[in-house]
Amino acid sequence: MKYKRDPELIRKVFGKKVQFILGDMACVYGGLLAGCSFFGGYPITPASEVAEGMARLLPRVGGTYIQMEDEIGSIAAVIGSAWGGAKAMTATSGPGFSLMMENYGYAAMTETPCVIVNVQRTGPSTGQPTLGAQGDMMQVRWGTHGDFEALALAPSTVQECMDFTIEAFNLSEKYRNPACVMTDGEVGHLRERIIVPDEKDLTLIDRVLATVNKKEFIPFTNSQTVKNSKVPDFPTFGTGYRTYVTGLTHNEKGFPATDKQPDHERLVKRITEKITDDADKLVMVEELNLDDADIAFVTYGATARPAESVMEMARKNGIKAGLLRLKIVWPFPEKLITKLAKNVDKIIVPEMNLGQMVHPVREAACKHCEVISAPKIGGEMHLPLELYKYLERK
Repeated sequence: MKYKRDPELIRKVFGKKVQFILGDMACVYGGLLAGCSFFGGYPITPASEVAEGMARLLPRVGGTYIQMEDEIGSIAAVIGSAWGGAKAMTATSGPGFSLMMENYGYAAMTETPCVIVNVQRTGPSTGQPTLGAQGDMMQVRWGTHGDFEALALAPSTVQECMDFTIEAFNLSEKYRNPACVMTDGEVGHLRERIIVPDEKDLTLIDRVLATVNKKEFIPFTNSQTVKNSKVPDFPTFGTGYRTYVTGLTHNEKGFPATDKQPDHERLVKRITEKITDDADKLVMVEELNLDDADIAFVTYGATARPAESVMEMARKNGIKAGLLRLKIVWPFPEKLITKLAKNVDKIIVPEMNLGQMVHPVREAACKHCEVISAPKIGGEMHLPLELYKYLERK
């Protein structure tokens, strides 16, 4: 797939450096800045603005936009374009994300770099199409069957929608794994001021392309050019590497090995360990007032906004509250949560669901402190006073 990222053209398309835009549109900007050259999607509230923005801007910078017949076709097209050499992404919301689960697992098994923006809404099923939620946080980790590792970020601001989309592309390319931006209807449809970064301030990662002798190349094994890397070099279709790409258990050469236990164990351990080996490097959080905190909010995404207001209210009233905001939610920062639990009396986990991320928080806390779920559903964010009550609860 012929595409040359043109920073000057991208800047011309964006226009002003400082803008006031939707979170969904910020994801579009992030994709273009990261070098996305293919978008395959299907409109769904509240993510449609991502597809609309890509349909308008991507062709102007030399990329390709295609609207598929549904979300199954969308993620399939994204995977195919990635193997054709593109940096590729899609965007969806709850029901569409559910439809993508089979190919989400296929992308993990075939080690296909791609990005999924999930602008979460309430569920199950059709739910409340226009209202935000955080109900897919476990689905992104466990929604597809089998053993795999998820890469998922959760923006709390419109600026982060752009920044985290760039980071999702970097993580996806670095680890040859699908990466997800788990935004929501609140942040996705929020308008805020953003600053579009200059080219010199961007750090972009590209997949390591296969360059070894085509007859000696082994497509599904440790890198043959990067020392000690469990991420294979990428043999783009059309470059002469005859690579068999299958979701079946396969050996290092890519051929099916469905009845061979050692091959399966070797493959799946490698595709998980390439991420878990770097778990400590993949911790990305914001810490506020935790040095002397007795109570801590552990939060992410839109819910971090009222939680921060409550922390400030509590401090004014003499309650030593702090906040830990997860920017990368998967891999989960287990060691950091364990350390926090040893230093506070209580952890409160507010979420726009009936309690999802509270479970790994409670597991990591390991009875060192009390962990309380603060759920809210129905498409409305927590009010600060609603969360304040959890500070006083015995």
